[in-house]
Amino acid sequence: MIDIKDLTMHYGSFVALDRISFQVQEGEILGLLGPNGAGKTTVMRILTTYLYPTSGTAKIQNLDIIQDATEVRKRIGYLPETAPLYSEMQVEEYLKFVASARGLNGKTLEQRLGWVKNACGLRPVWKHSISEISKGYRQRAGLAQALIHNPKVFILDEPTSGLDPLQIIGIRQLIKSLSREKTIIFSTHILQEAEALADRIVIINEGTIVAQGTQKELADQVRKMGETKSELSLEDIFIGLLKAKSKKAKDLGQR
Repeated sequence: MIDIKDLTMHYGSFVALDRISFQVQEGEILGLLGPNGAGKTTVMRILTTYLYPTSGTAKIQNLDIIQDATEVRKRIGYLPETAPLYSEMQVEEYLKFVASARGLNGKTLEQRLGWVKNACGLRPVWKHSISEISKGYRQRAGLAQALIHNPKVFILDEPTSGLDPLQIIGIRQLIKSLSREKTIIFSTHILQEAEALADRIVIINEGTIVAQGTQKELADQVRKMGETKSELSLEDIFIGLLKAKSKKAKDLGQR
């Protein structure tokens, strides 16, 4: 469904991504995990065709993100970290505007509006101005705009950032329910998010992939490095893998 090979991004002399490669299978939730500034958002902006990579390739449903950019955009829904909302519009008005920009009309438009209203839990604020609703509902409105055209691939950048615990639970439940029909990539620096949602995890730091796999596979990697704990949380795994990478880089630098 998504195939990324040797993706590289330079901003002048700064290397934001350095030859990263991974795949996401159909119906899978993949968590892109790493500290702030690791390169997660750059990956997502390239996949959504907002940025062109310096080198490397990425395909979504066998469509190249550079050669077939317009077709790729039709097949993805994207929620950036700051949801693209117009505060003066009502929720319904805003989603009709987005749907119109996506080419929806007639019965299809009404069906999709009804679906996102229910799926994203927007019924209580449907006629409210976006400026009046809570951050949790704004995030839901952002999810709705990404889903209005029924994309097969859903890309979420820090989807629960800044939300309170109850709002986070609601967004997690929504993402889980969507995974029955969508292929989902989400980025986060919050370990609990990846632990709660991801089928597989790609850990990225300083523009390179540290490790990738299921949580069990990542835990096995850490145990092979000498960890003796019987139960490893994702925090234990994350810290262990980053320490191992740092040590390897230091050893190479001393040669």
